[in-house]
Amino acid sequence: MKVLIVGSGGREHAIAAAVAKSPRVDKIYCAPGNAGIGQIAECVNIGAMEFAKLVDFAKEKEIDLTIVGMDDPLVGGIVDKFEKAGLRVFGPRKNAAILEGSKAFSKDLMKKYNIPTAEYENFDSPEAAKAYLENSKYPIVLKADGLALGKGVLICNTKEEAMEGVRELMLDKKFGSAGNRIVIEEFMTGPEVSVLSYVDGKTIKIMTSAQDHKRAKDGDKGLNTGGMGTFSPSPFYTKEVDAFCKKYIYQATVDAMAAEGRPFKGIIFFGLMLTQEGPKVLEYNARFGDPEAQVVLPRMKNDIIDVFEACIDGKLDKIELEFEDNAAVCVVLASDGYPVSYEKGFEIKGLEKFEGKEGYYVFHAGTARKDGKIVTNGGRVLGVTAKGNNLKEARANAYEATKLIDFQNKYMRNDIGKAIDDVQ
Repeated sequence: MKVLIVGSGGREHAIAAAVAKSPRVDKIYCAPGNAGIGQIAECVNIGAMEFAKLVDFAKEKEIDLTIVGMDDPLVGGIVDKFEKAGLRVFGPRKNAAILEGSKAFSKDLMKKYNIPTAEYENFDSPEAAKAYLENSKYPIVLKADGLALGKGVLICNTKEEAMEGVRELMLDKKFGSAGNRIVIEEFMTGPEVSVLSYVDGKTIKIMTSAQDHKRAKDGDKGLNTGGMGTFSPSPFYTKEVDAFCKKYIYQATVDAMAAEGRPFKGIIFFGLMLTQEGPKVLEYNARFGDPEAQVVLPRMKNDIIDVFEACIDGKLDKIELEFEDNAAVCVVLASDGYPVSYEKGFEIKGLEKFEGKEGYYVFHAGTARKDGKIVTNGGRVLGVTAKGNNLKEARANAYEATKLIDFQNKYMRNDIGKAIDDVQ
């Protein structure tokens, strides 16, 4: 079969690598792709938001299955457009992708269906938000309602910081229209865990757990990024946590969306906070996490095409998800200065050292091909993933592997997965 993947980051490279393992797939296209994806798929110069062009391309090439990796096109309704054209596509429709597209919607959904989450209020006006903050307890969390590349969350320790945050989000429009409405919620503490799941509208199957590191600098300091590294599984995600979430969060979310007339087919990413009162939902995403996909998918044993098709056809209950009994750690190699400002266009050296290296992966996020060389082309450049028998071994392997790659202004956190040292 012929497959089209929509997107251009490390997540899409991880999806492409999983798809390439399927004996059912003869040809992979990726729009727009990147230099790494180009080694296993044919990259097509069509943007992820150019729906009409993507539909035309899928028809012209007789694509059997399109997989949408990114949030923007999903929230924008790409699945509806493909379905209307009679094309087979994996991902939630627009009315279901709102689960990620609007933080206010998802918070209201959780409140209505008693799904555990932080206390919150939604605000459409900066004046009302500021009035609320006058008597709030600190620290407090401000969230842009819409999509903001994973960066629209501000943790404010003081009233002054919170007032400044309202100005940034709602008046200065730091994240554009995403900040037209904001959510203000209580600050929760505890380990964070990411859990990805496949959903077919009624059935949900949970993947192995993972844990992301959002802050730019060691010790969880610095600005929020799209993710600086991750590990899987999370030692904090115990059998007790799993049992609680299955009872009160996972199926409850799928049932809530169906009850609202928004049946969800695709990936639901649960961002969880393991508080003293029990697990609570921090956020939902309507697609694979990035870089979570880069540690979860390499550990999945199933043919990913079988799983995607089961979700589309409402037959997920027939699939038994299987994951390797090991661990994986991903360290993101970024351009120094990310997420604010950085230079790009530098040659990346050492990639050939990973060819045929079992248990090691280099997922391209921000790369391009120029004059026959692969060069940096973004803030997050590469995700270096390594497996190990356990998390400590995987972590050691991943950091050793980062030494094989070099480019000017290479930057990474040196403490990805350090929290596991205290647990294991």
